[in-house]
Amino acid sequence: MSHQDTTNVDGPDASLPEGECGPTAQGQGAADRPASGQSATGQSETGPSPAPQGDKPKILCLSRGDAESQALNQRFADGVDVDTVSSPLRAIAKLANGDYQGVYADAALMLPSAEAGRIIQNEQILRGMPDGVALLDADNRVLWANGTLCGWTTRDGVVGVNFYQLLGGPEILGPEFCPFHTALATGKPATTTLRCEEGRYFMVSAAPLPNFDGSPAEQLVVTLRDVTDEQQQQQKLAAIHQAGIELADLTPEEVASMGFEERIELLKSNILHYTQDVLQFDVVEIRMLDQNTGVLDPLLAVGIKPEAERRTLRSETSGNGVTGFVAATGKSYLCEDTSEDPLYLEGAQDARSSLTVPLSLHDQVIGTFNVESPSPGRFTESDRQFLEIFSRDVAMALNTLELLAAEKASTAAASVEAIHSAVALPVDDILNDAVNVMERYIGHEPDVVERLQRILRNARDIKQVIQKIGQNLAPVEARPLSARVEQRPLLAGKRLLVADDDDAVRVAAHDLLERYHCVVETAHDGKEAMYMCRNLGPGEAYDAIIADIRLPDMSGYELLLNLKERLNHVPLILMTGFGYDPGHSIVKARQAGLQAVLYKPFRLDQLIETVEQVVGSKVTA
Repeated sequence: MSHQDTTNVDGPDASLPEGECGPTAQGQGAADRPASGQSATGQSETGPSPAPQGDKPKILCLSRGDAESQALNQRFADGVDVDTVSSPLRAIAKLANGDYQGVYADAALMLPSAEAGRIIQNEQILRGMPDGVALLDADNRVLWANGTLCGWTTRDGVVGVNFYQLLGGPEILGPEFCPFHTALATGKPATTTLRCEEGRYFMVSAAPLPNFDGSPAEQLVVTLRDVTDEQQQQQKLAAIHQAGIELADLTPEEVASMGFEERIELLKSNILHYTQDVLQFDVVEIRMLDQNTGVLDPLLAVGIKPEAERRTLRSETSGNGVTGFVAATGKSYLCEDTSEDPLYLEGAQDARSSLTVPLSLHDQVIGTFNVESPSPGRFTESDRQFLEIFSRDVAMALNTLELLAAEKASTAAASVEAIHSAVALPVDDILNDAVNVMERYIGHEPDVVERLQRILRNARDIKQVIQKIGQNLAPVEARPLSARVEQRPLLAGKRLLVADDDDAVRVAAHDLLERYHCVVETAHDGKEAMYMCRNLGPGEAYDAIIADIRLPDMSGYELLLNLKERLNHVPLILMTGFGYDPGHSIVKARQAGLQAVLYKPFRLDQLIETVEQVVGSKVTA
């Protein structure tokens, strides 16, 4: 038999596993070249196996030609039933669903005996695969299925059943909506996803099974992989992403009508809603990190014991629980059993496991997000990944609300500054006119003087009221860091007088010095400056006087002398440009006790430091 070979599969090792979709199969005997396409009883290879006649054995012939099948039938006459197939995988299906006594393979034209043996071995492997495997005909009927696929169904038998009916009529999600038809029509594999009852998902791949004779494929090899977990993870990720978008999703109208605290309360409500509904965590604690002190201040706590919520925690790796460790390291921490974890500090009553992740914004930790459970090992790595993703959105939402508050504060500050700038010089003009009139009426009409003093007090109150309103509308801590002014405690509340005939200098004095919470008043010349000093309220005095060295009516040195006649202490700062000083005013003024000199043009920091120096010397005097 030089042109044919026989595969013998006798013995217990060749038996198929018990309890699978098809019966066990054994093979024996020798073969000539049987014909293909039909069995000895005239059945086509896609039809059912011939019914046994008495004890007549069945032989599976794996061949590609009709001549071989006819020769095999003639040789055995009526002694056996010959069933011929032309495809190895079709042979697997036959072996699984028919009680064959032997397998005959065409060695010269098809497969060696070792390969034929591997067909049976591969069938056994397919039965034990964790993925479902099936062989389908052109009408989507199951010709063979492995044990995994059978276990996913509720039917006793699967052979001959429509594939989709086998899975309960699933919904086809794509990308290919007719995968079996496409695979047979194109000769290429096709893939799709099915959604079955009870929320189960399968990834289905269909590959056409070519015939030996080159004719179009009539069968499909279909594999199913259970992707329920992956699909649910993707759905959860999508829900978390949508939740993150909606956390601080406020319309301009809503922003305009809500205060900062109201927006924070809305954000806290949204965080809690999505944490419970999407992530399904019931015990939640969020703390915000004070970057200056390192203290973790509670922002939101649900299910946490009151004493634990009030507990002071700092961003440190030890002594501050898991929360402090996460804030200090920027790393998430999964506590599977709180009773055995040395870092854990009790938060929720009877908590047995916890998960804590950092709230990070641009790689900077701004807080912590902690969830706890009464069950040990409640949280998984997937939970950690989900909470980290959600926490990034929470951090962004918190930042958005802080920016909204900062924008509101900055806008309010700009508005207040604009108002103050508009009224600063007019109020100074009222003060200047009032003191000039008072100088004329002193000793003549006391009632007029009293009215003028009231005008002075009211005018000065106007400026202070504007400053206080501005501080309430736009507190420094609510402004973005870039818009904050460095704190100068020595200048806060100090009263300053600036004498210069240049309007731009007087405007700049208000703009530059009042940002440090100074009370600034101005005068046009030396005489007006003296009147302003003389008509302050009882017990009041300017903490510093800044004057140009060349005023319209006198020099800076002369102003110093006039002020010394009326004041015990003259905190005078003279401004001068570089160049020749024909009257030697600076030299004379220094000899007369001048406090300081500013040489134009000077920087803001030089002005501030000089004023602080003069104010400080008055305090220590």
